[in-house]
Amino acid sequence: MTPQLYTRVEVPPMPFSLGLEDGVVTLGSCFADAIGTRLEEGGFRVERNPFGTLYNPLSVASALERIIDCREITSDDLVQHDGLFHSWHHHGSFSRPTAQECLAACNSRIRQAHSALREARVLMLTFGTAYVFSLTPGPSPAGEGSGMVVANCHKLPPRHFARRRMTVEETVGRWKPLLQKLIAYNSELITILTVSPIRHMADGAHGNQVSKATLLLAVEELVSIFNSQFPISYFPAYEIVLDELRDYRFYGPDLSHPSALAEDIVYERFQRATMTPATIQQAHNNAKTARRQRHIPLRCSGAFGGSR
Repeated sequence: MTPQLYTRVEVPPMPFSLGLEDGVVTLGSCFADAIGTRLEEGGFRVERNPFGTLYNPLSVASALERIIDCREITSDDLVQHDGLFHSWHHHGSFSRPTAQECLAACNSRIRQAHSALREARVLMLTFGTAYVFSLTPGPSPAGEGSGMVVANCHKLPPRHFARRRMTVEETVGRWKPLLQKLIAYNSELITILTVSPIRHMADGAHGNQVSKATLLLAVEELVSIFNSQFPISYFPAYEIVLDELRDYRFYGPDLSHPSALAEDIVYERFQRATMTPATIQQAHNNAKTARRQRHIPLRCSGAFGGSR
């Protein structure tokens, strides 16, 4: 008998089938960005991380609420540091040399995501960490006594922030009314919750595990509360990487982020759970075409005897 050399994580088919005509919105950690990129290459209509990479559930919730309400950010949401203007609600990829440019970059994506979410069939939410940073009371870059949770510290000095770990109850309490609001906004939307397999080792090995456990328990409770009201599921990306792959060859050089191979494997499992074989094949063909087009050489002339 052939020995079983790894733990197989079973991913049952989800109660829907995703087609190339369906819109997808991804929101959350850079793992959501990685899966969103693969969906784009496959030919799906994807609104990918319209706030950039977001790590904690409070920042993801704030972003989703702004998208639903189409509530734009203002100059009060910006901070200037190191020659750039940054949004406290966005990743640093939205930072710009002037406030006007920063606001334009952020708000154009909010408007775009508002329309995309209205028409989307699937919303994929990925939580990365239960730790949050909030602006400290007293004089701060956001004004007196802010206490606001930020999506990104933008490399400001640590004295401006207080760090804490969210509880399961706090996470569920923030997301329960928001998911009800989401149902009212798009009653046809299918929500997929995931926990990022990226390890936040700055918290230490134990701190990372406690953080992920908090997220897993919160997601489990949310799915349990809402799965009788609208389609909401958990996709076990975290378990596939941590339990099934479970080897450093599936991580990048920092030993914390999954490698491209690991992301490909998780995406393949996601496809099997959400797509028909015909859709998987078409998406595969589209991705091959996209990769081929990115590598088409320029026509040569001159010393090589003209174009060919």
